[in-house]
Amino acid sequence: MSLNVIYEQKNQNLHIASSNREKKSKLQFLPHLHRELELVLYLGGETDAYADSVRYRLTAGDLFLTFPNQIHSYITYAPEEYIIIIVKPEIMPELIDVFNMAIPDSAVLHGAATDPVIRTLAERLIRFEQEKQNNQPYAKQLLHGYLLALFSEILSRMRIKRVSVGDSDTLRAIVSFCSRNFSANLSLSVLEENLHLNKYYISHLFSERLGLRFNDYVNSLRVSEACRYLLYSAHSITEISDIVGFNTMRTFNRAFLRQIGVTPSEYRRGNSETAVG
Repeated sequence: MSLNVIYEQKNQNLHIASSNREKKSKLQFLPHLHRELELVLYLGGETDAYADSVRYRLTAGDLFLTFPNQIHSYITYAPEEYIIIIVKPEIMPELIDVFNMAIPDSAVLHGAATDPVIRTLAERLIRFEQEKQNNQPYAKQLLHGYLLALFSEILSRMRIKRVSVGDSDTLRAIVSFCSRNFSANLSLSVLEENLHLNKYYISHLFSERLGLRFNDYVNSLRVSEACRYLLYSAHSITEISDIVGFNTMRTFNRAFLRQIGVTPSEYRRGNSETAVG
């Protein structure tokens, strides 16, 4: 899309929201991208949804799913009813390669929002969050199971295609390459060599389209991956810093605190029981 794109850094592992009939809330957002999956169960109304510049007309019963780093937006035409689920792909490590290295051939599944299997799984997930069951026995495993079952069911009905560096959308190619290589010594010069794009053009693209510096974007990917290791591994914080690509612990701590609001050790302690949420 020719418009500027907003890059969103989200701190929640899982966010669920629904339309407010009284306030007539709208599913209307400018072009944006983030590291999370965004699932919309569209139950009523009429909206144009965009995923990587492809327009989809959403009507009652449609399901709309965008993968990490897909540019997407919404334009609303009529009062809506919807449920939106935004989740970090790291919560489902079994599917992480699919989410990071592929995209759906079509972002829409017509009629899937009211399919009995998908609707039941979504309702169980929503009920779990609404009732704040994170402190019950096996809460982490139960929530992981709901998410894995829901997204596995959706993926089984979609045609998935692998993203290649040669994709026509330049920004998509850049962010996809970064998503696959952020733990290495990633720099503008590395992108220039591998994508055959001028590094100054890449830097300009980040500042103009995403409104952030290239280094800040790469650090956001590293911090997101670090969160997964802090929750689901026994690696020390020093080891995690090295695994995700930070050169020093000081840089790691500073970037983590800036994006998450707490230090890595505080994050691990605060999530040691419930890991997801």
